[in-house]
Amino acid sequence: MRNKQKIVGLAALKKIVRLGRKNGRRIAFTNGCFDILHYGHIRYLQKAKRADRILIVGVNSDSSVKELKGAQRPVNPQHARAAVLAALECVDYVTIFSESTPTRLIAAIKPDILIKGADWKGKAVAGSDLVRSTGGKIEFVPFIEGFSSTGLIDALKKQCG
Repeated sequence: MRNKQKIVGLAALKKIVRLGRKNGRRIAFTNGCFDILHYGHIRYLQKAKRADRILIVGVNSDSSVKELKGAQRPVNPQHARAAVLAALECVDYVTIFSESTPTRLIAAIKPDILIKGADWKGKAVAGSDLVRSTGGKIEFVPFIEGFSSTGLIDALKKQCG
């Protein structure tokens, strides 16, 4: 599948989910800003993907990244962030959402598995109640210390003074 075909809107995503379930696949969903893709992201997404799963990645829109991270973010525009994620073999589909959380998107696709980094354990995970209410589960993938977009950006700022 070509990378552009992996970036889809909600209407197409609903059809993909319906067909995937019909074919015995489980729907796994994760989300994030993915502003500067790094090793931590790659390992996280690779661990989230399994043979029986369709892995969908929700990407925060530019406006929602600004709301969450501040006026200087994102570094990369949403179409570029989505394209980089779509180029990864472990990612089946990418969709962009404009809200600060993916709750509306999660309600629409009803994933079987909601995946977050282990740094989210014990915190409120947006959409977790919706996933559990339909019999789904929340899965935490180990967090790799020292890898975050914010940390990388801060380190670059210090180096460039």
